[in-house]
Amino acid sequence: MSGAMHMGIDVGGTACRWVLCDGEGREVARGATSGATGHVFNPVERERLETALRVIAAEAAPHAPAIEALTVGMTGYGSTVATEVKALLSAIFHTPVDRLIVIDDIMLAYAAVFAPGEGHLVSAGTGSIGLHVAEDGSFVRVGGRGILVDDAGSGSWIALRAIDRVFRTEDNTGSFAAVGPLARELFTTVGGHDWHAVRQFVYGSDRGRIGTLATAVAAAARDGDQTALAILEAAGRELAALAKALVARAGARPVGFIGGVLGLHPAVTDTIVAELTGLDVRFPKADAALAAAHLQLPASAGWRTTFSAIQVP
Repeated sequence: MSGAMHMGIDVGGTACRWVLCDGEGREVARGATSGATGHVFNPVERERLETALRVIAAEAAPHAPAIEALTVGMTGYGSTVATEVKALLSAIFHTPVDRLIVIDDIMLAYAAVFAPGEGHLVSAGTGSIGLHVAEDGSFVRVGGRGILVDDAGSGSWIALRAIDRVFRTEDNTGSFAAVGPLARELFTTVGGHDWHAVRQFVYGSDRGRIGTLATAVAAAARDGDQTALAILEAAGRELAALAKALVARAGARPVGFIGGVLGLHPAVTDTIVAELTGLDVRFPKADAALAAAHLQLPASAGWRTTFSAIQVP
């Protein structure tokens, strides 16, 4: 296939997704591979990223021997790694550095949902973060400080709150009976029924693996466990609080919520809506990789101007 080819890549901790488009924005191919981050200062993470990018380049090669323009949204990306990451991308995809747009994953997610300045975005996956991007490139970012500090309402937060409640119940009553469904679902996922197994799972895992326990909490809530249900409702309130912070700092605008946590249980989204009465609350289905590829098209000139003004943190 000949002609201008644009690629978009959404680099996340659990998966890297890519889309290849022609010069008119028509999708040519897409795929996914293992996750990575922009933490190239860590040799292990740098190898993960390079491996994922080389897999993507190899899969895209039959469709596009050359990538004219490349846009990447990358978790963990920032000013300290920008030069090294761009050099790596340019070398692997043979794309000139001046035809690269590299932003962090939440910026890409925002661009997939809103025009510059149009709304507020709250992302709730393994972590949680809120963002507003103005037309002039200024932005307001709330949350997103990692599970050791906060990430309230995220999958990992839900998981850790559930583990805490289960073992506090054992401390106070001598058994897990009062939180039976929740304990059962957690222990089944962990693969053990005592603190040793849970400790090994939590302290021997990254936040992504810890966050998978959120599905166990949701399963317990569906089974009628009131403690699990209360945790999910609390997650909804925490995510709504991120939206309220954005509104307080950047004004009332539509608020979009994205991320896997929203699909865990209706209690999460129902609580968000109840907490944000009077606001335009949306739950869009964003295709970040496709949006990334489209950011190189003429129709996205406004976003490119905004990105050029953003000071990468």
